[in-house]
Amino acid sequence: MELPDLQKYKDKFSQQGFVEKIQRIAKRAGAKLVYVAFILYYLIQSDKVSLKDKAIIIGALGYLISPLDVVPDAIPIAGLGDDLTVLLYALGKVWTSVDEDMKAKAREKLSKWFDEDELHFTEDLFSEDPTDTPV
Repeated sequence: MELPDLQKYKDKFSQQGFVEKIQRIAKRAGAKLVYVAFILYYLIQSDKVSLKDKAIIIGALGYLISPLDVVPDAIPIAGLGDDLTVLLYALGKVWTSVDEDMKAKAREKLSKWFDEDELHFTEDLFSEDPTDTPV
């Protein structure tokens, strides 16, 4: 899959839009997608991340929020696969800025929607480069 131009989606991002989208798709999207989205969300609030990298993250989160993307979210399974690919791409770009506090905050948010069995799917995300993680 060719990645979209993320700058086209930066205007789609808003904190409210992000929260509403995550609440709406959490269970259908799965713990891994939601976890990556929260990690990126916390990264844009960090002073460790450059403005350039924040622009990439905002574009990726805007892509997630946008109803107009390469594969519409309404299509079962594949519909959110492109969103996860874009989020993992963005995470790979800012990989070195992710700290334990961000991971803990994201896991805490996940625990509102997922049980321990489902949270298990997020454990391998940080064992290697996120761009190599299978979707």
